[in-house]
Amino acid sequence: MMARKYLTYMKVTGKIHKYGDNVDTDVIIPARYLNTPNPDELKLYCMRDIDADFINKVQAGDIIVAGKNFGCGSSREHAPISIKASGVSCVIAESFARIFYRNAINIGLPIIESIEAAKAVQNGETLEIDFNKGEILNKSTGETFNVQAFPPFIQEIISAGGLLNRNKKKL
Repeated sequence: MMARKYLTYMKVTGKIHKYGDNVDTDVIIPARYLNTPNPDELKLYCMRDIDADFINKVQAGDIIVAGKNFGCGSSREHAPISIKASGVSCVIAESFARIFYRNAINIGLPIIESIEAAKAVQNGETLEIDFNKGEILNKSTGETFNVQAFPPFIQEIISAGGLLNRNKKKL
């Protein structure tokens, strides 16, 4: 039997942008901006209805943290696409709407469910996430949270930048 091979070491560090429960897809990317599939345009309106200045504050690598049911609402892929295009490296929430969860993985946006981390961390703190180990380190407080490590097939999808890119490489 062949040993499983881990892909590129997956670790990110970023500042937290924290939100509450039930952040729906209409807040992540308001419907009035859905006239384009272009990620560079969608990112301009990411989180606009919950945080009008989000796009001016977010830096490449930053992390969104939220409460329960993140990504509820419609099944549009525009929501995770706008988040990824804005430079966010990961979303951590107490829980995700299932279709948002799958859409995020499909476009290569890492997401983690962690009730403990989502409740404990604060806006503006800095997190370091080790996806291979399944560890979240709050660099601001020193607190560590253990989470489920990404299995190799999810690592492969995320490393490729999404499911379509992964499948193209396999063909």
